[in-house]
Amino acid sequence: RCVEVLYIYFRAGRVEEPYVSITKKRQMPKDGHSEEVEKEVGQAEGKLCTHRSAFSRASVIQAFLGSAPQLTLQLYICVLQQDITAARSIFMVLSLLSIVYGALRCNILAIKIKYDDYDINVKPTAYLCIFLWRSFEIATRVTVLVLFSSVLQIWILPVVLVNLFVFFFYPWVLFCQSKSPFPENIEKALSRVGTTIALCLLTLLYAGINMFCWSAVQLKLNDPDLISKSQNWYRLTVYYMLRFIENAFLLLMWYVYRTDTYLYVCAPLLVLQLLLGYCMAVFFMLVFYQFCHPCKKLFSSSVSEGLLSCCKFLCFLCKPPKSSKLVDKADSKSPANTDEAWSSSKTTNSQNRNPHRSVSSNA
Repeated sequence: RCVEVLYIYFRAGRVEEPYVSITKKRQMPKDGHSEEVEKEVGQAEGKLCTHRSAFSRASVIQAFLGSAPQLTLQLYICVLQQDITAARSIFMVLSLLSIVYGALRCNILAIKIKYDDYDINVKPTAYLCIFLWRSFEIATRVTVLVLFSSVLQIWILPVVLVNLFVFFFYPWVLFCQSKSPFPENIEKALSRVGTTIALCLLTLLYAGINMFCWSAVQLKLNDPDLISKSQNWYRLTVYYMLRFIENAFLLLMWYVYRTDTYLYVCAPLLVLQLLLGYCMAVFFMLVFYQFCHPCKKLFSSSVSEGLLSCCKFLCFLCKPPKSSKLVDKADSKSPANTDEAWSSSKTTNSQNRNPHRSVSSNA
């Protein structure tokens, strides 16, 4: 692909192309109106766009099936040896940047797939927000996994397998619930077995991404494009809540079973820093979706509205029922009940004192 891209790039413009294709893209709505813009795309430019998309997908595969396990292993070795060499630190930084770049490309791919009809222009502030969001999220996730595995080596295997199996089978469960026919139009040259293997590899990549961070591209096997084009805020919220709880639980287990290796480490401060780092990732994600998303004008509801509705729902759950409040107020404010209680207490006291008075008078 690289050789073909260079060949097409250096020959572009020298030879007149026999035909061009016309694409139609809609602009982002301004004042409630959006216009369609026609653009001529030459044969060379179309091939370059195809190769660019392939490079983007390859960077995602390389990041989460190559760099992510490599970074986890290198950090695990550094923790056990209590030593970080210059070469190892350089490789770890490069692996982290590779994973963050893959996650960033995954976000851009998701935006372009979901809003394919629009002419999308991603601003530098959006890239910066995505970079900070993914950096905090991936760095804290890898550190939590390494800390937990350094004290409970055996129990890290169930944690990894549960995460992989849940995210691997989740698209298949949704596909079975939809009762859709088996997808046959992925590749004409593939048989039914080959299509199944391709879909399994795709769901494996999806599970590997969700192991370390939120996958912006959501699989939908009953869709012809295999990608869900709807913005599911509920799924996003559930993922980050469960991931935060899981990270907190793994850090708690590390804090309880930590060994003498961490004798010179302030464990409470480290736990607090990792939890705050994950919260910072969520913060930059909210900033991106609220202010920097290139297609935020097309959202049916914004992030602030969703947070406001969640706060209202939590306040509604925390409030006591109104019936008990009314009963308490009625009991405290009714003067008739208080007067009757006061008079009844007086009569009982007088009745209790009468026999004593008769006895003293007889004496």
